[in-house]
Amino acid sequence: MNKLRYTLRISNVLQAKISYTANYNGRSKNKEIEYAIKRYLTDFERLHGEIDTKKEQDF
Repeated sequence: MNKLRYTLRISNVLQAKISYTANYNGRSKNKEIEYAIKRYLTDFERLHGEIDTKKEQDF
C-alpha cells in the first residue's frame, strides 16, 4: 500500500492532547492521528453511507 505524506498544522494545545492520548494508548502520535481519522470516517459512513474512493470527488 502506498502511503501519502501530509503536513498537518495544528495548535499547540491540540498537539499536546494528541501526544497525551498517544502515550496513553501506546501509539505514536502519527498512529494516534491515523486512528482518530479512521474512527471519524467510520462514524461518517455509518451516518451517510460508504464513501466511494474509486470515483473522483468534486469538492
